[in-house]
Amino acid sequence: MFNFSADKLPVSIILSLSLIDFIVFFSVKSLWFLLAYFILMIVPRACVSAWNHHHQHRHVFKNNFLNRILEFFYALHTGVTTNLWVLHHNYGHHRNFLDQEKDESRWKRTNGSTMGVLEYTLTVALSAYPRGYCVGKNYPKQQRQFLLFSSITLLFLFSITLYHPLNALFVFILPMIASLLYTSFATYEHHSRLDTQDQFSASRNNINPWYNLVTGNLGYHTAHHYKQGVHWSKVPELHEMIKDKIPAKCYR
Repeated sequence: MFNFSADKLPVSIILSLSLIDFIVFFSVKSLWFLLAYFILMIVPRACVSAWNHHHQHRHVFKNNFLNRILEFFYALHTGVTTNLWVLHHNYGHHRNFLDQEKDESRWKRTNGSTMGVLEYTLTVALSAYPRGYCVGKNYPKQQRQFLLFSSITLLFLFSITLYHPLNALFVFILPMIASLLYTSFATYEHHSRLDTQDQFSASRNNINPWYNLVTGNLGYHTAHHYKQGVHWSKVPELHEMIKDKIPAKCYR
């Protein structure tokens, strides 16, 4: 069922969080509880965003139907639907991160100056879907899947909002928005102000073991860009192979 056994634990945890979401949605009536739950889940959902990123690089399941189901639950946590990161991130950012005129997550303004973190966060978050759609013009199959499953997610959100507006807002809608904003915010330090054509000098790395435990080794960012198709569990090994090429300024 799983392409890599390392995915079993994180996927089980994430789907358990989804189950809790639905229990809260159908059972809670207190506004204060909903607000507290929204705040409490900000950090866990931020971590889910990293695992959604990994999945859209290397699918968790061998069966595509199971992958689509998993992506639906990922979307409810992160605000990122099926194939959005495939288009925006894999086919876009990974190919263009050395070119700030093309990069889908560009940190430079059109005049060449550097965006601040707030401007970058809002720009990347608000442009994620339009830019993903535009990249998809060159990948019609992935674009069709993106549009289809984004529509299904939107229809689901519309339906549950009609059923219970307040709970839908705090359990699903606001968390999706917050997670997309946080994901954009977190990526600012990955590449900002590293103006170079050397791929080994163009990403910052965080080798803190706790950070990499909860993000699935996302801290080994140079290695991830060097070979984006390598499964998250194998990235530390890849980092060891190339770390002599990474300058000291690219660690934080």
